[in-house]
Amino acid sequence: MNFSEQDLAQLEQHGISLNKAQEQLQNFVNGFPDLNIVAPASTKKGIINPSKAEQETYVKAWQSYLQEGHKIVKFVPASGAASRMFKDLFAYLETGEETPFIQEFLSNKDRFAFGNQLEGKDGQDAVRFLLEDMNYGQLPKGLLLFHKYRDGARTPALEHMVEGAMYAASNGVVNIHFTVSHEHLPLFRKHIADHLQALEKKYNVRFDISFSEQSPATDTLAANPDGTPFRTKEGKLLFRPGGHGALIENLNAIDADVVFVKNIDNVVPDRLKKDMVHYKQVLAGVLVTEQKKVFERLQDPSITEEERLRLNRPIRVCGVVKNTGEPGGGPFIVRDEDGTESYQILESSQIKDKSLMEKATHFNPVDLVCAVKDYEGKPFDLPKYVDPKTGFISSKSKDGKELKALELPGLWNGAMAKWNTIFVQVPISTFNPVKTVNDLLRDQHQ
Repeated sequence: MNFSEQDLAQLEQHGISLNKAQEQLQNFVNGFPDLNIVAPASTKKGIINPSKAEQETYVKAWQSYLQEGHKIVKFVPASGAASRMFKDLFAYLETGEETPFIQEFLSNKDRFAFGNQLEGKDGQDAVRFLLEDMNYGQLPKGLLLFHKYRDGARTPALEHMVEGAMYAASNGVVNIHFTVSHEHLPLFRKHIADHLQALEKKYNVRFDISFSEQSPATDTLAANPDGTPFRTKEGKLLFRPGGHGALIENLNAIDADVVFVKNIDNVVPDRLKKDMVHYKQVLAGVLVTEQKKVFERLQDPSITEEERLRLNRPIRVCGVVKNTGEPGGGPFIVRDEDGTESYQILESSQIKDKSLMEKATHFNPVDLVCAVKDYEGKPFDLPKYVDPKTGFISSKSKDGKELKALELPGLWNGAMAKWNTIFVQVPISTFNPVKTVNDLLRDQHQ
């Protein structure tokens, strides 16, 4: 593929090398190899289901670890607008059709945390005011009002801060890192600054809040159906964000011993936090307990080089939930190229044999605790543990033309494929995502 001078200038502007661009186009032609999936992980093989007594032991192990002065960071992917949450409301503004979804929204509008701002407004006027005047159609999910309290309503960003104070405070400091879109960064900074002092006083901690943006160098080229570069009406190359897998670079830049990873919209009001906090501590306790064993083994003079290579890598403990029909990836056992088996979180798009999906007993709610330093205290270079063969291609369109989009290996899928992985069963009560605005009417968010 020959690129023009204009193309090369565009690539340079994005920080994408010519080799990387050609490799991406080759992926469109060759596709990605199918995974050799052995079976879904289960409590019979691959998933730990700790007893009450074991849970308490793990909680104590975590609380003891926190006393040792380690640096803990809560990593929250919070990029992108929340427009998908409101797609039914946008449709209502266009058509005026009061579907059951719209009827539920309008008849319960005062129950939302933002409901008092819709007082005296009905029908399309109320919806237009929410989406346009309050800008909810364009704001990021992390800055929408989710939960009501006597002293005011809270956004997911604030709920994550409160959570952090409850299980991730070390030396009185709670470190939280949000990945945000460039255009939303000033809004996040102001929102956090407006509430920082009150939350620090209430929870007797100091918050250290940091932000990062997805690098343009992790964007991927779009292609035509035949694999040639897709071009805009102006004849320019089209770049698309490489998906949440690109955030492995952001995670790699964080200095921490242990990192919690959870999606921005999976938060609950205070009355339901006890269960969530308990299981967060269980997951973290499993991590530090297993890490201690690994570190001891790595310092044993009798260890073989093969075992050292297998053990000396990042560790992640993934909370998994019993299947209830919720969409999302799941825990599977995969046979790697060298014949060994590993535990992987797979998305449905990675699983060709759909009967394996039907046999899966658990799914992944994106609830991870990660150890990112080796036994000598040196940070792992996380991009080295990505499996580049686990990206995938999806079909999209632009200006009425079909195109192929390249998704990088997902953050908790292929981007962590070469980590050592432990699955732990957690209850469904710890998983409360908000995918549509009416999900906020569920009991868990009231």
